[in-house]
Amino acid sequence: MHLTTPRRRTRRRPPWQLFVLFLLGLVLLAPGAAVAQETDDPSQVALEEHDQNIAVNIRFDNAPVGEVRVVVTGGDYEAEAVTDDRGQARIGVPTTDPYEVLIDEESLPEGITVSGENPLTVTYASQFFQPANFFLGEGERETVSFTAQLVERLVNGINFGLMLALASIGLSLIFGTTGLTNFAHAEMVTFGAVMALAFSVFTGWPIYVAIPLAVVASAAFGFSIDAGIWRPLRRRGIGLVQMMILTIGLSLALRYVFQYFIGGSTYQLPGAGGTRHQIIGPIRLSTIDMVSMGISVVVLVTVALWLQRTRTGKATRAVADNRALASASGIDVEAVTRIVWMAGAALAGLSGVLWAYFRPGIKWDMGVQILLLIFAAVCLGGLGTAFGALIGALVIGILVEVSTLWLPSDIKYVGALGVLILILLVRPQGILGRRERIG
Repeated sequence: MHLTTPRRRTRRRPPWQLFVLFLLGLVLLAPGAAVAQETDDPSQVALEEHDQNIAVNIRFDNAPVGEVRVVVTGGDYEAEAVTDDRGQARIGVPTTDPYEVLIDEESLPEGITVSGENPLTVTYASQFFQPANFFLGEGERETVSFTAQLVERLVNGINFGLMLALASIGLSLIFGTTGLTNFAHAEMVTFGAVMALAFSVFTGWPIYVAIPLAVVASAAFGFSIDAGIWRPLRRRGIGLVQMMILTIGLSLALRYVFQYFIGGSTYQLPGAGGTRHQIIGPIRLSTIDMVSMGISVVVLVTVALWLQRTRTGKATRAVADNRALASASGIDVEAVTRIVWMAGAALAGLSGVLWAYFRPGIKWDMGVQILLLIFAAVCLGGLGTAFGALIGALVIGILVEVSTLWLPSDIKYVGALGVLILILLVRPQGILGRRERIG
């Protein structure tokens, strides 16, 4: 008797099940293939992430020009693409704000230049895409010498440093009189810009009226924060470390309050941008740049005279030097602290307005972008010293702008922070700081 092992019968699927599995596979694979095809094409950038897009078209002698690098910038957003064989590129953008479309002339064929405007400003209407047409022509590309670039960036660095000094001096005064490291100082910068936006764009008042009102509102904001939060905490004897952690939470809360009211879009103040005028040699400044530098210089000189010549300024310096001794000498330390909070917030608000013009644009988190640079300027100049913050801000501003001659613009802040580390290794107390304050 032989035992036979039964064969395992392989069950064959009916044809209709195979057909359903085949269709299911197509459905699952099709989106992945579409995404791969979308993202691998250098002429189409970020189209799936954003509803709006800019259609770039580059032609020379009515023929398309491919392999040309195109950069789109607007507010904090920046993207780039390379034109295809049809001379076209599509770049997705997050909002319907104005954007600048720039052709990298180094990527153009030899002997060809941009005939019209470069960069080209694109403003949205009602449709979801906007064309940006460039027409090229024959000619020699103008080359700017290294010296000319250095001088131009040096002037831009001074402009940026003066604007940065306003916020840095405010932070330094607050730290000197209270010992508090205020991470919410970035939101004071944003608050000034948002108030200028509300008084000018939303209300319709002239900008020369809106800016002073924004500065006054910033001073009132600083008074409210000190009276409502920091003064009660000081009376309870809360430590500086706990209060510093609270400033981080306050910074996050204020940031999202701004986002709730103005949203995630980038807004422009009246007169932002504008044509740059030839001043001296390679120096080119717009009217807004010259006004901004003039306002910064006048305000900084006023603050210096206030600290040196007035009784309140001398009392502020005394409190910053030794709070207990100033109180024992009969100085109303709480009144001085209240004035410093108002002055620091007003300076930060004015800095936010100028930063909105320099950037340009107002966004709900704009202050955070320069917070580290503000801290760097204060540390470089010397903790708690207003004049040291001024010098540190100018050094940081010049280093940030000049470093773009060798570093990509995306990491220009890294160079400034690197120099800060080197200087502090040599002189830990900062440029104008005193050794006895360390530790």
